[in-house]
Amino acid sequence: MKFTASAVSLNVDDVPASSAFLVEHFGFREEMAADGFASLTHDDAGMNVIFLRRGLESLPADQRDEHAAGLILAFVVEDLEGELARLRAEGVTITMPLTAEEWGERAFQVRDPNGVIVQLVDWNAPTSH
Repeated sequence: MKFTASAVSLNVDDVPASSAFLVEHFGFREEMAADGFASLTHDDAGMNVIFLRRGLESLPADQRDEHAAGLILAFVVEDLEGELARLRAEGVTITMPLTAEEWGERAFQVRDPNGVIVQLVDWNAPTSH
């Protein structure tokens, strides 16, 4: 199997709001958009993020009304503290403060206008005990 592209597709109520959030605060750009649909790309993300309006008839019946819940849209970044400061300065609410885990992950989270969790992460060597 050879993949030619990767994407994550999320059902939300307000597609333009989620799209604008990733464009404004995370440097994505809309590659395609239509009523109830937006596909965003970022040169560094390695995948597209697609937003679909909940209830779209083109979705299978068992998926139509589901909301993007129980998932985290995570991106590894080079300057975690710098990104945290930038997002705060842009007025984005930090919904999970910067935390460090013993396995070396450091992360913080924000939520887009539809409640989609966006997490920025970096990795360090695990701490010794």
